[in-house]
Amino acid sequence: MSKFAFRGLAALAALWWLGLQAPVATAAPERQRASAPVATEDTSQARVIIKFKAGSALANAAAGQPQHAAAMGRHAGWALTNGHVLGRQTQSLRAVGLSSRQLAARLANHPDVEWVQPVQRKTIRAVLPNDPFLVDNQTTITPVVGQWYLRAPNSTVISSINAVGAWDVTQGSSSITVAVVDTGVRFDHPDLAGKLWPGYDFISRTSNSGDGSGVDSDASDPGDFTTRGQCGNDSNGQPLPAENSSWHGTQVAGLIGAATNNGIGMASVGRNVMVLPVRVLGQCGGYDDDIIAGMRWAAGLTTSPANPHPAKVINLSLGGTGSCTAAYRTAIAEINAAGVAVVIAAGNDAGLAVGEPANCPGAIAVAAVRHIGSKVGFSNVGPEVAIAAPGGNCVNLTGACLYPLLTTINNGATTPGTNGYSSSSNPSLGTSFATPLVAGTVGLMMSVDPAITPARIKSLLQASARSFPSTGSDSTVTACHAPDGTEQLECYCTTSTCGAGLLDASAAVTAVQSALAVLPTASFTATPSSPTAGGNVALDGAASAAATGRTLASFQWTITAGSNLAAFVGATSGRTATLSTSAAGTVTVALTVTDDQGNTRSTSQSITIAAAPAVTPPASSGGGGGGAMQPGWLLGLALAIGVLAWHGRRSGRAR
Repeated sequence: MSKFAFRGLAALAALWWLGLQAPVATAAPERQRASAPVATEDTSQARVIIKFKAGSALANAAAGQPQHAAAMGRHAGWALTNGHVLGRQTQSLRAVGLSSRQLAARLANHPDVEWVQPVQRKTIRAVLPNDPFLVDNQTTITPVVGQWYLRAPNSTVISSINAVGAWDVTQGSSSITVAVVDTGVRFDHPDLAGKLWPGYDFISRTSNSGDGSGVDSDASDPGDFTTRGQCGNDSNGQPLPAENSSWHGTQVAGLIGAATNNGIGMASVGRNVMVLPVRVLGQCGGYDDDIIAGMRWAAGLTTSPANPHPAKVINLSLGGTGSCTAAYRTAIAEINAAGVAVVIAAGNDAGLAVGEPANCPGAIAVAAVRHIGSKVGFSNVGPEVAIAAPGGNCVNLTGACLYPLLTTINNGATTPGTNGYSSSSNPSLGTSFATPLVAGTVGLMMSVDPAITPARIKSLLQASARSFPSTGSDSTVTACHAPDGTEQLECYCTTSTCGAGLLDASAAVTAVQSALAVLPTASFTATPSSPTAGGNVALDGAASAAATGRTLASFQWTITAGSNLAAFVGATSGRTATLSTSAAGTVTVALTVTDDQGNTRSTSQSITIAAAPAVTPPASSGGGGGGAMQPGWLLGLALAIGVLAWHGRRSGRAR
């Protein structure tokens, strides 16, 4: 580890934030670690995430939209308010006048509660900003090496991901969306023009939103600058220093999907993929319930508000310390089940253990390496890491940083200023920026095969990775070891510390393309395609097929979203199935086919159910002057009946 890199680590360390409200260590959108803020327990306000037991009275209530503040408040003996709905049996609850830990303790023994946990804060997984231009030998911008990390690796830049080679297979599809769950973005950046969906803002605390409002449809980044002491104190009890705005989400978005081949600025890994900004991080970071709500919305798991552009990939360049909690484990499992991959930064704690949520099952955790392929000093390590990618580094003792990652940024110190690109004097460094290189690659993989599962993506990323180098740095550099609570700076990665190897975008995309040749195809029709509540939908997978020389062995139908709106009638393991609808809304149905070699393939469709038409009672004919006049033929009929009756009476009397 060079002296410059070691000093840089210490200088950047103050950017690592710790949650003031959480009773345990918290996390942030990735700046650098040093003396961490003291974790103090905020007793002025409380937030918890709570899951109700399946089959319990509270879980069965509210049609899968749990809002049980009143019932749980009576149990806790405290006034509660409802927060985000985080699943059919899961929600957040809020209170004032006690801590999150205290509120969780009051609710834990309720017979309907499966688990309850305090909401913690997460912070940025990055170090600073970044600048661009793909080719080498730059003369008008810095660094001179340009976007070295996108090119094919060579003896100097061993860890380059070869996105250029991947573009020979696919340049990305605009039908694939990658969500950036972060600080929001600058929509006015010219290199993001036409590449951003509108997104949403899930920050519910005005105290850290930075825009003066809570949850709304504006995902733009107003700046996350802080004043001295705003984010707490360091380990010595001193107020943390003021920080300029990071424009972190804009940096991440540029690496994933900046406009490419447009004659300006930078290229991105995903090229033509679209980016969905989801704002969950503000001043001093963000909180678990906001983050999870944003993740679920990004994946299309929530309908209020509606997300017209659900993501296939979610990038989380944020995190905290501690093991994976039930809330993140549940959320990531639901998101993976919907076919969405979740790529998460391993963290910047100088070689300590991977924190939450990167250490959760189903996550694709990313460590950071230097240009020569050794672990960069700030990156965390551990068995949870799936793969490693360039995180930016400097190596030089004096002058501008030589090997940062370059990306879109805003130049405003606090509030938005001019847009531009990061530079060697203002570099982007951190696992925050290694992560979008992987997320962008996953976007390319899904552009080749939109039906590929998150588990298959992780498997192919790892199988196609290049081996870590074991030489090339100072003679003092040794192999990385398992995290033991002490810092380890630059070291040679192993498969038990930094994942399966170095990201190779070209090999990963090619692996997906090759796998398609032997996989079955899954396809089905839904008739009618726009049903009315109360009616049935006929599902038919006849269009599914096995690869040449193979046969389909089985079909399996499932409902992945909207199970409170519809249910299957009869078998779900045949080529056809019947869906019975019960309420208006959107239900997502998935079909998984398996061939005789055990290869599987899935596809899904969202079916919009219309409300049943209201039944209008017939209008009363009324009596007297208030009724409507009868039609002429009815009057004629009544007259004819009257005449016949009169004749009948006369006939009777004549006899």
